[in-house]
Amino acid sequence: MTPIEKTRTLPAKSLELFFDYSCPYAYIATHTAKPVAERMGVPLDLRPFLLGGVFQARGVPQNLMGALGPAKAAHNLEDMARWAAHHGLPLTVPAEHPRKTVAALRATLACGTDPKVVAGFFRAYWVENVDPSARDTIARVVREAGHDADAVLARIESQEIKDALRVATDDAVSRGVFGAPTFFVDGTHLYWGQDRLHFVEGVARAERPTTDLGKGRVVEAYWDYSSPFAYLGMAEVERVAARTGATVVSRPMLLGGVFKAVGQANVPLATFSPERQAHTMADLERWAAYLGVPYRFPTRFPMSTVKALRATSLVPEERRRAFREAVFRAYWADDRDISDDAVLADLLGPDSGVLAEVSQPEVKAALVAATEEAVSRGVFGAPTFIVDGELFWGQDRLELVEERLVRAR
Repeated sequence: MTPIEKTRTLPAKSLELFFDYSCPYAYIATHTAKPVAERMGVPLDLRPFLLGGVFQARGVPQNLMGALGPAKAAHNLEDMARWAAHHGLPLTVPAEHPRKTVAALRATLACGTDPKVVAGFFRAYWVENVDPSARDTIARVVREAGHDADAVLARIESQEIKDALRVATDDAVSRGVFGAPTFFVDGTHLYWGQDRLHFVEGVARAERPTTDLGKGRVVEAYWDYSSPFAYLGMAEVERVAARTGATVVSRPMLLGGVFKAVGQANVPLATFSPERQAHTMADLERWAAYLGVPYRFPTRFPMSTVKALRATSLVPEERRRAFREAVFRAYWADDRDISDDAVLADLLGPDSGVLAEVSQPEVKAALVAATEEAVSRGVFGAPTFIVDGELFWGQDRLELVEERLVRAR
């Protein structure tokens, strides 16, 4: 087998899953990682840690959901539900989320991180919606898993178990964990998110089947040249449309204007912890390799894309997609300055005359209006895809977009 990452060797020798019960994606991951571990031929090593402790170390708000803007928070709730449904898992977000999980995590360690105990606490939190750290919940979960409830309840108050959770959390921090779920392959290769299991497994993706079930369906794609994930997403959404018979409607927008409207930093990457920044850069490389898209992070970042976006709107419609793809490739694969008139003229070719019109008031107004329309529809980042009124954020949600396109209305 040839790994898609040059730094990986196959077959893998180990797979660790770092989790906290407060994360719904970690709940999903404990189910979906099992068959992946089996295919990899390694045991799944469950590693509990206190997510709040990691957040504190990384300077992240304890109630991360509460710190999000309304549009992003609403999307994330939908996203949790979609992924759970995608994998056939029950999931209900409790009204009291996020709940404290310290006692449940200590009980887990007191039981030797028994997978049955882990499953029981996740079920208590995300299916039964009961307090996982309540003494009666702990007693029931560990008893059903075959442990002595009284002994476990006594042990979670011991200094030994308190120290064990602290050590586990410190270990997560020292190894670069910044969120949950986090996977480590062979001890060093870090992957964040239940939606990165294809990277965890490390093999090239299989051919996707084609169908005409998406015929007549439309996926609206909101994007800006400034986003590397939009570059990857716009390449892949066209393939999704080709596989399903759907049609892509391109919706260029000024991402900086969207960020200003929703209260987001103009360069989100700059606000991340060093650990998350490093993961994001690695993630881009992985996605590009996985999707078969040429990619090189540019030496000029961030880049003003206003002129390129305005020029896009002026190119005749039949050549607009080709120009969009050329600009994306110029910036995110060839490291060209797409704010430069000479570069844009070269990319425009016979349409280079449109550069004389990009400063016209009506052209400026059209881009402003497109950006405002995106915000009014709940867009908060790029790429964003909308199918039948449902909003999906990120190129890593195109699997769900494809599923939605072929599903009966």
